[in-house]
Amino acid sequence: MKIETAEQAAPGHVSEDRIRVTTNAVVVLDGVTSRRPPGRNGGWYATNLADELVRLINDTDPLTDVLARAIANLAEEHDLVPGDSPSSTASIVRWNDETIDALVLCDTPVVAFGRTTHVLEDTRLEDLRSQPDILAWKNKPNGWWVAEADPVAGHRAVTARWPRSEVRTVIALTDGVSCGVSEYGLFSWEDLAEMPLGGVLDRIREAERGDSEHKRWPRSKTHDDQAIARITT
Repeated sequence: MKIETAEQAAPGHVSEDRIRVTTNAVVVLDGVTSRRPPGRNGGWYATNLADELVRLINDTDPLTDVLARAIANLAEEHDLVPGDSPSSTASIVRWNDETIDALVLCDTPVVAFGRTTHVLEDTRLEDLRSQPDILAWKNKPNGWWVAEADPVAGHRAVTARWPRSEVRTVIALTDGVSCGVSEYGLFSWEDLAEMPLGGVLDRIREAERGDSEHKRWPRSKTHDDQAIARITT
């Protein structure tokens, strides 16, 4: 497998996105921005979760079990409390000679390209955006799920498995990059399978600078952290 990555922090900020690469897996996380002190913010959580996932991931266990175990271990080690802790989105891609497994929790999609394009995404947060108190639905039945302090969230992730012979490229990306497809319409998913990754990030930044008042693309902040990994068979 050939693995390429690209990352870029939002201007003036320290990135809370994280990428980890092992011999047969890639992990991409997006620490959820909050007002917590830097010592325990989304970036801190994403760093620790990424490292724990790398430690736990193996060739056989379901990815949902791996993620649930990682969440539980962090909660125990750092005394994290459900509903009052930093959090992170998560995506994992793992492969062997026969198959490619993928997991997505919250808005960090995975896209596989072969004869057709398979988009694995978790839309539950977006589906609930109209709710007046979106946080009240976090990690709740019929709500949206994110890695935090409740290991149940790991088993609420969405997953997919594809025959390796039918997939030529897989990408995993945070919403600071996927917005270029899903919100801004700058690219197709297929473009991201081919374009230089640095060029993708720069083009998104250029578009955002041209909409600094958030009129064309309504959003809570002008720029977001960006992270993308591309795996080519």
